[in-house]
Amino acid sequence: MLVGQGIAAVLAAAGLLVTAIPAAHADTATASSASEVTSGAETETPSLVTGLNEEVAATGTAADAARGHLKAKKGRYHIADTSAKDLVSAGTTTDKGGRETVRLQQKYQGVQVLGGQYLVRMTKKDGKRTVTGTSGNYFTELKLGTVTPKVSEKTAIERAIGAVSSQLGGGLLRAPAKDEQKLTGTAEGVTILPQGSGVLTRQITVTGISPVDGQPVKQQVYIDAHSGFPVMQYSDIKTFGATGTAAAGTGETGAAPEAPSAAADQLVVKGTGTRYNGEKVELNLYKDTKGALQMRDYGRRAADSPYDGPMLVTYDARGREVASASGNWPTGVQPFGPATPELGKEYTDSGAVDAHWAAGKVYDYYKSHFDRKGLDGNDGFIYSLVGVVQNGQPYNNAFWDGAKMVYGQGGGDYRTFSADTDVVGHEMTHGVVEHTANLVYAGQSGAMNEALADYFGNAIDLEANGQSMDDPDAGLLGEDLCTTLSPRECALRDLNDGATTSKNFIGATYGGDNGGVHLNSTIFSGALWDMRQDLGADLADQIVYRALSAYMTPLDGFTEGRAAVIAAAQELGVTKAQLKTVKKSFDAHGIVPGWEKALGVDTDTILNKVNVAGTGVGAGGGKYAVSNSNEDGSEPYSVWLGNTSGKGAPQLMSANNGDYNVYANTDGKTVVWADYSSNGIYIMARPVKGGPAKVIDGIGSDVSSLVVDGDWVAYTAFNPQFGVTNVRYVNMKTGKVGLVDDGRPYNISGLPSIKDGKIAYAKVAPDANGNMKVGAEVLDGATGAKTEMPTADDTMGIGQTAITDDGVFWIEDDDATDTGKAAVRRADLNGSNPVTVTPEAGEGSLYAYTLTASDDAVSITVTPPATWWANDTMAKLYQVAPDGKGGPQRMSCNRGEQAFGVADEGQRVLWLDGTTGYTNLVKRDRPAGRC
Repeated sequence: MLVGQGIAAVLAAAGLLVTAIPAAHADTATASSASEVTSGAETETPSLVTGLNEEVAATGTAADAARGHLKAKKGRYHIADTSAKDLVSAGTTTDKGGRETVRLQQKYQGVQVLGGQYLVRMTKKDGKRTVTGTSGNYFTELKLGTVTPKVSEKTAIERAIGAVSSQLGGGLLRAPAKDEQKLTGTAEGVTILPQGSGVLTRQITVTGISPVDGQPVKQQVYIDAHSGFPVMQYSDIKTFGATGTAAAGTGETGAAPEAPSAAADQLVVKGTGTRYNGEKVELNLYKDTKGALQMRDYGRRAADSPYDGPMLVTYDARGREVASASGNWPTGVQPFGPATPELGKEYTDSGAVDAHWAAGKVYDYYKSHFDRKGLDGNDGFIYSLVGVVQNGQPYNNAFWDGAKMVYGQGGGDYRTFSADTDVVGHEMTHGVVEHTANLVYAGQSGAMNEALADYFGNAIDLEANGQSMDDPDAGLLGEDLCTTLSPRECALRDLNDGATTSKNFIGATYGGDNGGVHLNSTIFSGALWDMRQDLGADLADQIVYRALSAYMTPLDGFTEGRAAVIAAAQELGVTKAQLKTVKKSFDAHGIVPGWEKALGVDTDTILNKVNVAGTGVGAGGGKYAVSNSNEDGSEPYSVWLGNTSGKGAPQLMSANNGDYNVYANTDGKTVVWADYSSNGIYIMARPVKGGPAKVIDGIGSDVSSLVVDGDWVAYTAFNPQFGVTNVRYVNMKTGKVGLVDDGRPYNISGLPSIKDGKIAYAKVAPDANGNMKVGAEVLDGATGAKTEMPTADDTMGIGQTAITDDGVFWIEDDDATDTGKAAVRRADLNGSNPVTVTPEAGEGSLYAYTLTASDDAVSITVTPPATWWANDTMAKLYQVAPDGKGGPQRMSCNRGEQAFGVADEGQRVLWLDGTTGYTNLVKRDRPAGRC
């Protein structure tokens, strides 16, 4: 999938990488009279128009006036239908100076277009409205024959749950917990992804608890409405860091609490409390009709209208499971209720004082600086849940879930995560972003979402705590969360880290930090912070807020963000010298048009810009098979075959039939793949030397992990009835079809490999006592005989298998402490001569996620646990000898994500690499060694 090109990249989600639209926004533009017009990317509608002074009708709504302007200037905007049917008002904001910003949401034949927002900026004075500029994304190239889905809502939900389950698997097949909760899906409607002529999808929200680590799950999954393939998915939970800690937990959920009714004289009680840092502060509390105090703040309401204004509420969520608080309300949760207005140590240590006080400071900052009424701009209620845990253990994180802030209890060296004002400001700013530009939380737009939350979170922190921009620690975030570490040792990010696109941008999949939303955020936030240091806090904050609220749109990337900030600065009347400073700030961080081209690799590129999502690459016998789309990603995926040497042009193997052809693999003689269609999923096969493609099997649910060798094919099939997977096999010569585990409800299998008619796989099945046992097994397809591999009795999980002429390899996790590391084991085909290739602990141990093997080498994809995202937590490939001698070596020193590694012959390995900002199919013939 495309990584480096904004909209195309953001929409080509989940497979590999991300950034922003092709650099349409530039510092220079085409002059038209006094205005400047910047052309859009792959659309006739300009992405940015500034310097206008065009009067429009002052009567009617601002949205009516905006649509009237676009209609009157059709030659400039090329928007065919400017009616309220296809340009729906997404909100209007008005500031003190009479400036109005209208957001218009694009629809196509009544269906919403993801990221299709166009903004019209106007002034209203003396009964007149004048348009001063426009910006955004309106997609003129959409040409869909029908907007009626072929795939049912039920099928789309099943496919979405299957896709999320597969992503959450953590690379290991485990025995399900007795109280494990199934993921659930909710249909959000039909959405068009604006790739090329458009991709019609069903949008599904999948929620629940991750079976691997107990993290709350809320993913947006877009299912192609004609084939049922998941073309994009990403997490919609906006965390401060990467993940919390501990294992799976549950919790009862309920509806959002209602605000109490109260008379004006009962609303506010002045209280005091002590923050973590020892500062004593005033707090607005509430006394109910029974005289009980609660941490509700009505104190920012106008004296003449006590019911008009915000209500800030801080809830006692101590001991409540984080999974019950994400997108839900823990049953019976209540506001903190101090006995007296003088809050004691309990309220300090719990984080309640800091959360309540800081929420008020954030509200005051946005109100005093930008006249913004709360997070939603309409003084909606502001809720904080403080002290959640994960399976009864500390949860070292915080997040915004679209309705409230949730702060983890903290543990070890961490305080409760409301202890630092910049964390509170960060999470609440996610709410502001959601109600303004609503930057999609994935790829570059997600990194900008994080960057803006960091920028304003830190700005609020400095102001609230009287800290100067000149302080060496002014750029640190989360520096006050620790009990013993120094601020610099404790900080989770630093806006003065000097990150640049050329040195620090990391290409990541949507499964890895949502495409780099934290990894790459300080590149953009660092540019904003430099600008704040050079221009001064007040002017810089005004520029950044104006860019966010009046210029940015959901799919913007770094280049578009730069253009938005520059345009906002110009609108606010900065001097030439100040404008030069703004541009210099972005230049210093490498955010310039075309920056993606400057990223280098140490690998051989076989195929550039593999524009796919959620599907990998297969190889064998000197050939590779991979899915690909057209350049803009609008064409359903087709399967291509090529030489692993990189010589010659790839050959199209599947039909361009409107279906998604994915999970391709080859043994050098036959290519196999899954054909996702509205009628089901067909397993296809075609000889490398020519001949027609044939259907060899079919299934209605999700599939993955196709493997082929000789006459035999195997794959993993998702069983939606039981929420488990089973390995299914086919003999192409005889037509024999079967399941390795007979498909009984409590039998689970997956992660197959195949060689000479023998299928290796991971399995979970009840033993003689009814206890679920995890292991690895080999099935002889010809005889039906099964051979168990020698695994430990206390094995907790089995990962990917690989079978060669000499033996079987598998990943094995025997560590009950769940450190994240796993061993790579090997045995002969009959289960004898077991060898530990890499250990689970100690020297040479790895965070093994998946593996692939030839007769000469084992290549292991390593994914360390990401407590906080960094380059060394991205998926990287290692290689080791089959007997483990010499230990593992890095296959490549590329800094981007290395995904879907597959062995060919000798030591040669191919994978999808994201270092350049695109997803490229690359190879190396031997390890790079140490990096």
